[in-house]
Amino acid sequence: MQNVISVGDWRAIWWDAGLRYFPNKMSASPSHGFSTDRFRAALEAIATDLPPHRLDFDLHYCDRLGSTNTDVWERLDRGAKPGATTIAAQQTAGRGQWSRSWQSETGGLYLSTLLAPHLPTDEAAQLTFASAWGIAMNLRDRGIPVELKWPNDLLLEGRKLGGILTEIRTQAETISHAVVGVGINWRNSTPETGISLGDFWAARPERSPFSLELLGAIVLSGIARGYLYWQTHGIEAGTAAYEALLFHRGRTVKIGDRSIAVLGVAIDGKLRARTVQKSIECEVTFAPGSIQLGYEER
Repeated sequence: MQNVISVGDWRAIWWDAGLRYFPNKMSASPSHGFSTDRFRAALEAIATDLPPHRLDFDLHYCDRLGSTNTDVWERLDRGAKPGATTIAAQQTAGRGQWSRSWQSETGGLYLSTLLAPHLPTDEAAQLTFASAWGIAMNLRDRGIPVELKWPNDLLLEGRKLGGILTEIRTQAETISHAVVGVGINWRNSTPETGISLGDFWAARPERSPFSLELLGAIVLSGIARGYLYWQTHGIEAGTAAYEALLFHRGRTVKIGDRSIAVLGVAIDGKLRARTVQKSIECEVTFAPGSIQLGYEER
């Protein structure tokens, strides 16, 4: 029997086979502007900058659906292979961390991809860290100074640019499949604590905006980049790379009636912080979901 689990966007898995980047299968519903041909060209162009490890991306595009994560799971049940990827212009039942609803208006990027890690469940501490780091680095390479908010958010100027939802299926004590879902604010409206790439570009008219297709390619290849780095350098180096982009690292934040100084993250995915308890300074850890770190506002 298999169980589907949302891991709160903090567990790590790597692919059991080499990464292959060629999106040689494309299917789509009628599109209102998104071009799978432009997406394929962008992904292939980005892939030339990466080492020759490839994952076959089998892309399904929809203008509107319930959830890209759900669609990928359903495709797996119909026989889809690792690399199955769904992109939507709008989600009607998008979900985020801890089963929260995710606002998925037209103008954002909503993407999910399928992995087959076959790892013990207790070794699943870094999936979102790897994905978030790879996506952030790809965006930073293109002049977008993205930082990370533990455990699963992408920040730009201290506000939320996007988030990651990772779900896994387990069989016995092994992770058989995982779906990594990513939402990025491209040109959609956002709340006070959010920001879109459109907002960022509007304040910098000298910058050249890029298309939704290129953003999708940046995100998908970023997930692969993160996995490759974790595979090549190991969990400790990967965790350090993730920590280096943490927005709150070195900052003091208020949690309830006490203040904590954020130190970084542990290999098991917990946040490391320093606080004072009974007049004694000590280090404490927090599991994902146990506390919420804040955002900057406009």
